[in-house]
Amino acid sequence: MYQYHKWLRSFHAVARTGSFTQAAEYLSVGQPTVSEQVSALENMFSVELFHRRGRYIEMSDAGHQLYAITQGLFGQEDEAVQLLQSFRQRKAGMLRLGAVSPPIAMNLTYELMQQYPDVELETSFSSEVDTLERLYNFDIDVAILALSGLDQRLHTRLYRRYPIIAVVRDDHPWATQEQVRVEQLRGERLVLRERASRTRQLVEDGAQQLDIELDCVMQLNSREAIVHAIAQGIGIGFVSAVEYAETPGTRPVTFVDHPFHIDYHLCCLAIRKNRPMIAELLANGPPPTT
Repeated sequence: MYQYHKWLRSFHAVARTGSFTQAAEYLSVGQPTVSEQVSALENMFSVELFHRRGRYIEMSDAGHQLYAITQGLFGQEDEAVQLLQSFRQRKAGMLRLGAVSPPIAMNLTYELMQQYPDVELETSFSSEVDTLERLYNFDIDVAILALSGLDQRLHTRLYRRYPIIAVVRDDHPWATQEQVRVEQLRGERLVLRERASRTRQLVEDGAQQLDIELDCVMQLNSREAIVHAIAQGIGIGFVSAVEYAETPGTRPVTFVDHPFHIDYHLCCLAIRKNRPMIAELLANGPPPTT
């Protein structure tokens, strides 16, 4: 079984890094060793785990299935090492937080600093896809996500709910109004995030239910770029209320009765939900608010 462990460790490193060379660096061994161990695994069980195309590799279906298992296997091994390192450093613990929204994450980070002053906190930001991947890889412990679907691998709880608001240029007719009705979106030129954006999905779904056709004149892949496009008069955009940062030339506008809202969830891997730090955060952390 120890032999299998070494072979699986090499497979996992290649799957994680996407390269035999990078896997060798990750494991601090020679590249021939990694190649030999992965080949040994494939030969032993008569399976192709990677499709090799010259210098490029791609995981096979069997490789993807095996990687789903080794993520948990070696992720927990990494977690054990981190625990031992925390003992050596005489820290009360460490919690790595990943998020899609800096304002949301910094709110939680501040609350955790007050509640757990002896815990070392690491906070990082990336897209939902990348944040989920880091969660599955055990690179972070807890994520804050506006989930677009349920995943049985995750344990979640609602953290915050915010209305989605419009952002307009300061000379737009809406700029002097405290609130507008959602029907007023008809005929407006819109600047929207990419289709994978949860904010965009929620606005489009809500508008469709109200039989409101949206006119997207520009699609951008960052919140900052959208705000600048709005300031240039290209169109109006949408953000969750907590994410709006006052920007010269723009104004936030709320909708009557808040027809659009976004939920942020605290998420961890279901197999890790009983880990002391994670369990305490999800069970006794800051209560959900709207």
